[in-house]
Amino acid sequence: MLPTPTLTRRLVGLLAIAGFTAAFATTAAAQLKLDSPLHIVVGYAPGGATDRVARVVADKLGTKLGVAVIVDNKPGAGGRLAAQQVKITPANQNVLMLANPAVMVVAPLVFKDNNYDAERDFVPVSYVNDYDFALAVSPTLPVRELSHLLAWMRANPSQANVGVPATGSLPHFFGLMMGEKAKVQTQVIGYRGSAPLLNDLIGGQVPIAVDTEDVVLPQHAAGKLRILALSGAKRSSFAPDVPTFKEAGLDLAATGWNTFFAPTSMPKAKVEQLATAIREVMQDPDTQRKFKDSGMTPVVSTQAQTVAMLKAYRAQWAPVVQKSGYQP
Repeated sequence: MLPTPTLTRRLVGLLAIAGFTAAFATTAAAQLKLDSPLHIVVGYAPGGATDRVARVVADKLGTKLGVAVIVDNKPGAGGRLAAQQVKITPANQNVLMLANPAVMVVAPLVFKDNNYDAERDFVPVSYVNDYDFALAVSPTLPVRELSHLLAWMRANPSQANVGVPATGSLPHFFGLMMGEKAKVQTQVIGYRGSAPLLNDLIGGQVPIAVDTEDVVLPQHAAGKLRILALSGAKRSSFAPDVPTFKEAGLDLAATGWNTFFAPTSMPKAKVEQLATAIREVMQDPDTQRKFKDSGMTPVVSTQAQTVAMLKAYRAQWAPVVQKSGYQP
């Protein structure tokens, strides 16, 4: 049976609407495509944890966006130099910064000459991974549980030195947080990096250390030191034999993270597009495998969830940093 004139008109109308919708979607998609390479700025030298995160994400993001994604390492001033440069990015440039709490939470609280405002000059885009802090002891120290360590620290206050990879780092403030929560006097000793800290811990020159899980875990697995507790809310999949602080008897939990930020000059639509693209990259099983192979926990987060995480994180850490009275 042939279609009636009325049916024909309806079919033509529906096809026209469908064609318009498809054309609009295609145009909208084209408008969202970047017209030049995307630069991801990392405030540290190549090879560190933040740099590794940036490169895993960049590899997948380039394919998704259809442009080159370039990781630019701009080390200096503990990551603050990169923030100072990214904040003045013109609106027509495609630049993101991958930063950790040292740059976006701690530095604004302790440095008077930052030349950037972490909340005013940047827009949170996507939170992509977090990591635990590890409390480790030298093999020369005769303790195997957190409760035993705290008892030893109370009995030997002059020897209860806690090494951290850098003065003013998150492990530094986590060590202070731990001491306050446990009501033990904590003498923090800052090192110039994780390597010399672990050398001294293994050799017995410092009895206790706090550093990130990915740094300490290989030495724990090799039996060169002992991790007594990890700071996550639940046990780490990388070290299921190690209790959390809460399981070990101390009501304490805290993590670090890496998060993408855009300068406030970037148009809102572009920020939202990049947030969606990064979230999709982080959902990819191959991306998640690469994170886990590097000892890092991947996170899939919306922009709104990222904003909420930062707000809660600042509320947790600001009092600790300010109460410490730390001055660079």
